[in-house]
Order: sequence, then structure tokens, then C-alpha cells
Amino acid sequence: MLIHIRSPRPRKILALARHVFPSSNAYFSVSSLPSQFSPDEVAAQDIASLLKTPNWEKNSSLKSLVSHISPHVASQVISLQSSDTDICLRFFLWVCKHSSYCFEPGQKIQLLKLIVSSGLYRVSHDVAAALIRECSRCEKEMLELVGCFDELRDDAGFRLNYPCYSSLLMSLAKLDLGFLAYLTYRRMQADGFVAGMIDYRTLVNALCKNGLTEAAQMFMCKIPKIGFVLDSHICTSLLLGFCRGLNLRDALRVFDVMSREETCAPNSVSYSILIHGLCEVGRLEEAFGLKDQMPEKGCQPSTRTYTVLIKALCDKGSIEKAFNLLDEMIARGCKPNVHTYTVLIDGLCREGKIEEANGICRRMVKDGIFPSVVTYNALINGYCKDGRIVPAFELLAVMEKRACKPNVRTFNELMEGLCRVGKPFKAVHLLKRMVDNGLSPTVVSYNVLIDGICREGHMNVAYKLLSSMDSFDLEPDCLTFTAIINAFCKQGKADVASSFLGLMLRKGIKLDEVTCTALIDGFCKVGKTRDALFILETLVKMRILTTPHSLNVLLDVLSKGCKVKEEMAMLGKINKLGLVPSVVTYTTLVDGLIRSGDISGALRMLELMKLSGCLPNVYPYTIIINGLCQFGRVEEAEKLFSAMQGSGVSPNHVTYTVMVRGYVNNGRLDCALETKGVDNSDETTLKETDHECVSKLISMVKQLGGSTSGLCDFLVTRACKEGRTDESNELIQTMLKSGVYIEKAIDTIVESYCSRKKHSKCLELITLVLGTGFVPSFKSLCLVIQGFKKEGDTELARELVMELLSSNGVLEKAEVLPYVECLMEGDETGDCSEVMDLVDQLHCKERPIF
Repeated sequence: MLIHIRSPRPRKILALARHVFPSSNAYFSVSSLPSQFSPDEVAAQDIASLLKTPNWEKNSSLKSLVSHISPHVASQVISLQSSDTDICLRFFLWVCKHSSYCFEPGQKIQLLKLIVSSGLYRVSHDVAAALIRECSRCEKEMLELVGCFDELRDDAGFRLNYPCYSSLLMSLAKLDLGFLAYLTYRRMQADGFVAGMIDYRTLVNALCKNGLTEAAQMFMCKIPKIGFVLDSHICTSLLLGFCRGLNLRDALRVFDVMSREETCAPNSVSYSILIHGLCEVGRLEEAFGLKDQMPEKGCQPSTRTYTVLIKALCDKGSIEKAFNLLDEMIARGCKPNVHTYTVLIDGLCREGKIEEANGICRRMVKDGIFPSVVTYNALINGYCKDGRIVPAFELLAVMEKRACKPNVRTFNELMEGLCRVGKPFKAVHLLKRMVDNGLSPTVVSYNVLIDGICREGHMNVAYKLLSSMDSFDLEPDCLTFTAIINAFCKQGKADVASSFLGLMLRKGIKLDEVTCTALIDGFCKVGKTRDALFILETLVKMRILTTPHSLNVLLDVLSKGCKVKEEMAMLGKINKLGLVPSVVTYTTLVDGLIRSGDISGALRMLELMKLSGCLPNVYPYTIIINGLCQFGRVEEAEKLFSAMQGSGVSPNHVTYTVMVRGYVNNGRLDCALETKGVDNSDETTLKETDHECVSKLISMVKQLGGSTSGLCDFLVTRACKEGRTDESNELIQTMLKSGVYIEKAIDTIVESYCSRKKHSKCLELITLVLGTGFVPSFKSLCLVIQGFKKEGDTELARELVMELLSSNGVLEKAEVLPYVECLMEGDETGDCSEVMDLVDQLHCKERPIF
């Protein structure tokens, strides 16, 4: 037998033929294939012939051959097999997994179009049904598929059959696309199909999920007229619609009707939906009443019922009650699932109880329930907010080890955590890792990075990030610009900041009060009060003002200028605009009156605060106490100090320092304290103090019932700024030995020593911290480790890294070590632009051929 082949891939086809027909004496000649066959047609014929062999899906040669075929060739293969619709559908599903051209939903849809254009309507309906099922998990893909059906209807006259319409309705309901489900129903009717009971159920459910309860009720009225019976499923959907719209009055009315009718009696799902609705509006007592009523009505509370109530308790901050409910749930034989545990973990993390949350995570694994990506994200968020970035990265390592793929939220939490500990450039590197993992960053991702970079003052990098958003078709929002505007204002570049405000307006981004307040503050700081006032007046005209924050900024400027009349006029404007003065508003006014020497007026303002229902906090009290002490009226200050505590307001370290200074000036405490100015009580510093003096000061604060940690932190910060770090170190070591750990003060001392390359002093302090059972902050350890690395002492640096892992309770040391060592590297910004370029390239490059 002689076969001639004309093909650009003769060797591959010859090898394939020999594999399929090993015993044949066939001789293949490349030059003598009839010229009417194109290479694509030859490939299609070859593949079609192989589909007739048993177990063709497992044929490795066939897999190799189809790995490069386009949707066009795949459609030709299906045309050649059109007599067997089962094989056609199997091949469609198979080739989409094995051809590099057919992985994307768009290419699968293109293949459907080619099949329709070939006139293979039976195969097309099977393929359409398969695509509907596949796209039911993603709204974007489903919308693209529905658009394809519309296009095929108009261009090729292709109509869906009844099974396709019914399946499409279900998928649209699943994706909460209620209005589109209604349009699909209308088209289904226009094509002559009669909807069944299941279609009406689906349609009512889809409409209710989108809050279209009036339309849903219209269909419910139609159902009895055409011979169907209203059942629990349909009524529960309506109940869901009212609860989602927080219309509990109508939801309770529907539930009452359901309770009276046997055909639509409420089931466990109905109860859970109504309980969730009541919890959403804060009616927990009624929700728990319904839960208790369920057994009487023949319904047992489900895992969903308990989880909803547990979440409501956690949101309210009642963690103990939530755990009591968990115990009740288990006692009744209702097993908690991953969502139940995740709710509890999230609640504990929000309360700052990270270790307890970790314990719950270990408990659920012990019970055979593996954490989901949402569970891990809750824990990572908790650790990051607590500044504990090392355990957060250990969780990332655990996720990867357990094949739980991190999502965009995971990386966002980690990037925000890195920014919190002053590592925004490491966060930029993490963005690259996110894209490497096949994830596309969101606006939130960029907002986290831009805010972190701006806080460090690196505006060039922030602008580079802003520009790179376009690579992912992302548009900056109000938060993006607010971070940039705020950073420029803090640098004294209010004019540059205002240009970004103009860019916001040109992009059509709605201004908010936070953005404008930042800009007003920026202009005030550089002395351009007139420009700030102009922005304020514009805000008033645009009716953007909802709080007095922007006015408070201008009030502060007037206060520092002792312009009391103008301040009172501004207060009048606040009231005229219908805004409620805040504690900050009154505090600023009190400060202005004290600066002008009007103590009586300040005391009257304090009383006015109480009368208006705006209870004063520690700040207005402290300002007045300071003023009284400055004018030698220490006894009155002492009375106000006692009155403040009697009102339930706790003094802070500034209040105590002001009182102590008042006693010193009155000869009641021999303590070497000095003030730097009447209007800056927080500028008090130690001057040539000894341990005896500090002890007396701490003792006085203890007698007054105050917190010594706040005072020590205050004293250490001021002393380190004056270059007296050794004295601060001795004070902190004394506090540590007495069982008091002040993280911020220790960070200040470590930073001060590291700036002078005294890393051995830092090591001594960190060793003491560890020895007393406390864990040094990531920031401090990072500075010391970097310092030893720069000095060439890599062995000691490595020991500290391992100590960092141990002190943070890290178990997966081998997995998390690469992350930590990367974080310990320097924070040079030079390679950030290179990283951003790589991110752009990774996103924009073509899909690889497999």
C-alpha cells in the first residue's frame, strides 16, 4: 500500500501512523498526496480516524497531535464524526483540555460557533448544554456565553432547545443574574417552549436573589392558574428576596402564611433564611426565638442555622456566647463545618485573640475538617493586623503544603501586613509572586501597595504603581488618589497634591470628604489658608460635607492663631450646615480658648460639650488641666483631674505628666522635669535625670492610678531623640525585670542603637526580652539582623533568624525560612521598577503552548 503525504509535519504523522499500525507494511510518501487536501484537513482526517479506536482518550500519540490543533481543526474533526453525537461531545470536552488553543472560555465558544456554522445542530445543542454547565461558576464567562447565543441566533438562526433553556435558567439563578434569567424565560416562550414547574421555581428564585420580589410575586400568582401548586421551595425563595432587601415585615408575613399552609410549610432552609434576615437587622432575640421554635414545628436547626447565629454573636463581639452556642450545636448532634469554624476564627481575630483562633484551626483539622482559603485568610489578616508577619507567612507556607491555593485576598492581606511593618517594597515583590501564580491583582491590591509606599514617602515608586494599573485594565479609585494626595500634603507639596485632585475630576471619580480634608490640611500646613477655605466652600456647594472634619482642620489653624471670634463663627457655620460638632471640634475650641488665656471660657465649653451630648474625652480635660497648671492654679487642676476620673475618663501619660509637672512647680515633688512651651504639654522631656528621679515619677503615676507603660514609652522616645539611649535602655531593662513589656519603647531604643551601629547593645536587650518570656517585634529583630549582616557576622544573623522563628511559635521552619530570609534583606528601592516591568511582562505575555 502506497500513501503519499503533503504536510508541514510529515515526520510526526509518519511516526504516529507507525505507532497506530505497527504491523503494517505501508509505505508513506510525502510528495504524492492529492493537492486538494490542506494540512488542516490532513490533521483532521488523521485525528478522526484515531477516534474510532478503543480508549482513544488515553492514546498518548493522539494527545501529542491535538496539543497544537486550533478550534478550526477541532470543528473539522467533529464534522467528520457528526453521525455519532456521543463521540462528538466527548471529543469536544476532551480537546478543550488537551489543546493549548481551547483552554480559555473564549476559544471554547469559538469552537461552538464553528460547529453551528457546519450545520451540526444536534451536536451544537449538546455542546451548548456542556458549556452552560461549565460557565455556571463564573459570571463573566456566563455573560460571554449568553452573548454568543444571541449572536448565533441573529447570524445563523441557531435556537437553544428546551434542555438548554432549562439548564441556562438554573445557571443564571445560581449566579444571581435574575433579570437575565427573566429575559431568557421570555425568549424561551418566544421560541415556543412551555416552562415546567422546575423552570418557574428557578425563575422565582433568580428574581428573588436580586431583590426583584414584585416580579417574583407576579410569577407566583401565575403558577396556580396554570395548574401547579405553590410549594415550600417557591415560598422560601420569596422569603429570601424580602430578607435580602431587609424587608423583614413582608418576610415575616410570608413566613406566617407558610406556617398555616401544609403545601408550603417552612423547612430548615426557610427558618435559616429568616433567622439570617433578623440577624442582619440586629433582631437577635427574635432570631434565637425562631431557632428554639424549630423542634416544636418538626424542624431541627441545621449547621447553616447555627452558623448564622454564631456569626451574628461574633459580629456583636459576644465571642463567649458564640462558643456556648457551638457547644449546644455539637451536643444536639449537629456537626460544625468549615464555615462555622471560619466564622469563629474570624471573630477571635477581630478581637485580637490570635492564638485562640489558631487553636480553633488546629481543632478543626483534628476533627477532619480542613481549613479553606477563607479560613487561612482570616488568620493571616489577624496576624498581619497584630504586626506578626512571620506567622502570617508560615500560614502561606502551610497553605501551599496542603494544596490550598492562595487567592488574591491572601496576597492582599500579606501585602498590607508587610506595609504595616515598614516593608512596602517587599510587598511589591509579593505582587510579582501573585501574578506568577496566575492571579490578577485588583484595585484593592494596588491601593494597599500605593498607600504603603506613600507612607514611606517614595512618591516616584507610587507613581510607577499608579501607571502600571493600566496593564491589568484597572482604574484607580478615590482611595488610590487619597493616599497620593495625603502623602504629598504631608511632604508640604499641596500644589502637587491639588493636581492629582484635578486628575480625579477629569477621570470622573467622585470626590469624598476624606480626600478634600487631606488637601485642606495640606494647604493649611504651608500657610495657604485662603486656598483651603476655597476648597471648603466648594465642598459645601457640592454638598459633599457630611461631618465637621474639614471644618476642624481650619478651626485648628484659627486656634493656633488665638482667633477666638473666628473660631466661634466657624462653630456657627458648622451648626448652620446641619453638621454635628465632634469631640475634635470642641477640643480645638477649648485649645484656642486656653491659648488666649480664657480658662473660664474653656470650662464653659467643657460643660457645653456635656449638654450637647458630646461627652468629652481625655484631650479637652488634659488641655484645661495644663492651662490651670501653667497659671499656677494647681488645686483647681487637681479637682478637674479628680472630676475627669469620676466621669469615667481615664487619664493618659500626657495628663499624668502635666499633673506631675504642676506638682513640681508647686514644690510638691522634687523631680527634674522641664517644659518646652505652654501650648505643647507633650514636649516635656527628661533632663539629666537619674534612676531615683524616674522611680519617683513612676511612683507618682502609680499613686494617681495611671499606666506606667505609657509614661515610660513617652520618656524613652524623648530621651532617645536627645541622644540619651543608654539611660532609656536602663529604664526599660528595669521595667522588663519587673514584668512590664513596652514594645514601642524597645523599638525606639533598638532603632536608636542601630542608627549608631551599636548592634551588640541591641542583642543584649533582645536577649533580655526573650529571657523574660516576651517576643520582640519583627521590626526590631529585622533591624538587628540586617545590622549584623552588614557587619559581616552572618552566623549571628542566622541564629537570630532562627530565634525569630522559634519565638513566633513557627513549626514549619523549613518551609517559612526562605520567606523570612527574603524579608530580612535590605529594603533598597532600586529594583522596584524592574519588578514592576516584570509584572507587566508576565501579565501581557502570550499563553504558553503545552
